[in-house]
Amino acid sequence: MFENLDIFRMSSAMAHHAGARQALIAQNMANADTPGYAARDLEPFKAYLETDKGDFRPRATRAAHLHGASADQPYEPTVRQEGETDPNSNSVSIETEMVKAVEVKRQHNRALAIYKHSLTVLRGAVSTR
Repeated sequence: MFENLDIFRMSSAMAHHAGARQALIAQNMANADTPGYAARDLEPFKAYLETDKGDFRPRATRAAHLHGASADQPYEPTVRQEGETDPNSNSVSIETEMVKAVEVKRQHNRALAIYKHSLTVLRGAVSTR
């Protein structure tokens, strides 16, 4: 019954995606005045799930691990093409980055809520036995 609890892996992957995206947003904000810097972002988590990268197989972190996929970073940052650039060819907008940061916080909170609720359901199922 409890051999395959994908909901925990999915919520963990969602939280990890939010963390990786938040790091990119922080880099964008830190480079808001860097000439020629192009704002970067990750594809939405939904798009990540729809690709073959969205499988939640165990990951090999060492060569000695058996039956695990490689530990490569599944998230590929892309240059964001929206908006205008500054006269110094910088495409970072602080306002846009702040909105993206709020989206990421909501995604992270959603992942934690899913995880906590799943634990509650699991505890309830175990305690009724």
